[in-house]
Amino acid sequence: MSHAEKSINKWLITITVMLPAIMEIIDTSVANVALPHMQGSLNAGTDEITWVLTSYLVSNAVVLPMTGWLSRMFGRKRFLLSCICLFTLSSLLCGAAPNLETLILFRIVQGAAGGALIPISQAILMETFPPHQRGMAMAIFGVGAMFGPIVGPALGGWITDNLSWRWIFYINLPIGIIAIAMCLFFIFDPAYLKRSAAAMKIDYWGLFLLTTGIGALQVVLDKGQQEDWFHSSFIITFTIICIVSLAALIWVELKHEHPIINLRLFKNISFSAGNFIMFVVGFCLYSSIMLIPLFLQNLMGYSATDAGMVLAPGGVATLITMPFVGAVLHKRDGRKIVFAGLLIGAVSMFIMQRLSLEAAYGDFVWPRVVLGIGLAMIFVPLTTVTLATISRLEMGNATGMFNLLRNIGGSVGIAVAATLLARLSQTYQTNLVVHANPYGTAWQMHLYQVKQALISKGLAATQADQSALALLYGMIQRQAGVLAFNHIFWIVGVAFLSIIPLLLLLKRPTQAVEGGMGH
Repeated sequence: MSHAEKSINKWLITITVMLPAIMEIIDTSVANVALPHMQGSLNAGTDEITWVLTSYLVSNAVVLPMTGWLSRMFGRKRFLLSCICLFTLSSLLCGAAPNLETLILFRIVQGAAGGALIPISQAILMETFPPHQRGMAMAIFGVGAMFGPIVGPALGGWITDNLSWRWIFYINLPIGIIAIAMCLFFIFDPAYLKRSAAAMKIDYWGLFLLTTGIGALQVVLDKGQQEDWFHSSFIITFTIICIVSLAALIWVELKHEHPIINLRLFKNISFSAGNFIMFVVGFCLYSSIMLIPLFLQNLMGYSATDAGMVLAPGGVATLITMPFVGAVLHKRDGRKIVFAGLLIGAVSMFIMQRLSLEAAYGDFVWPRVVLGIGLAMIFVPLTTVTLATISRLEMGNATGMFNLLRNIGGSVGIAVAATLLARLSQTYQTNLVVHANPYGTAWQMHLYQVKQALISKGLAATQADQSALALLYGMIQRQAGVLAFNHIFWIVGVAFLSIIPLLLLLKRPTQAVEGGMGH
């Protein structure tokens, strides 16, 4: 391809790789909203229906780190095309699934096909754009990536309410068909990928250990709180499988000449530090995104749609900020932008830590907007700086690892937040009940006022007594809940601050290093 042709195709390539990536990201968040409808339609219990999400996340996490290896094995264009075809086909089959077992099976296929879409898209973008435009390319990709979580829940809710849950899968068909057509016309394999595929031996042990290790880890994180962690033999078994598999995987991969995941990349201190920062950012982002709707729905009585409307402005703030960050990135040191982003993220958590049951809609929205701006300042520069020192040959491998660590960070964040919420609510409730002394004058006055209010509404005196006690207990529970949420928001804020020293380990990308990446 000539240079002129390359520059014409740059933006077409961007649209081509963003379509399947957006489809995959939306699909991850859309299903959450439709779970209650699926449960009724497929006659499944709450524990069983969550496997619709777990199965997708497990197969997604297993494929992520293999992306670079699979791209070299089959050729990137062929692999990307296969993934889009398989994703689109499995979406059709998920929509048509007659029972829960079939739906979970096709969700596993869909997750496996979707796992590779984002890292491949990122690798193609990092190669297509010259070094000084990479920040902008990542920002545009980030806009697409953020578009998913904003649109996903709202779109899922609307489709489920107005059509049926099956349509959240059928909607992928037209997007998939357009993505396949564009991929055929605009994506080409670079020469070095064609050269390397010929001499490759398949790393069967690596493949097996990676699948069992990451799969078991994802199951433990997803089901831990539900099964009461290590009080359950199911969780203990999967934890042992996970630890043994991952330990063996590290040993096997460092010995193999064509490993399925190249762990030697972590010798690069800058790459390792960037990945760890992304792991913690994933932890903070996913846990806060899970906590805010729970707070609103359980304690404030918001509907699912209203809770979505609190999250949406934060996503919009990220969308607006990302292109500016991308434009500034090639003039400024990316590490300083990440530093500012982490500080802003921490500030937003400390604002949320002050929320109470008296808070209005605006009180929830603006810290979420502050967080949205902070995230835009973290994601784009962190991705660009972390991947700047990686050679083109290893780019698919590196983007796969980077995305895997963000996702596992997210799973750890959700698991930790759910566990802390249950435990801290109990602790705070125990602490508060001590002050609700039935012999204290404050308690007796309050109980008397509530009782009189109920009697004036027409309740019998004996019934009013019981109802007044129930109302006061409900109030204690809600206040304990608020204290638990506030404690977790504080922990997430501290997590944002704790990774700031690691920024010193990141290398500032120089034109020489970037230029050496093959443009």
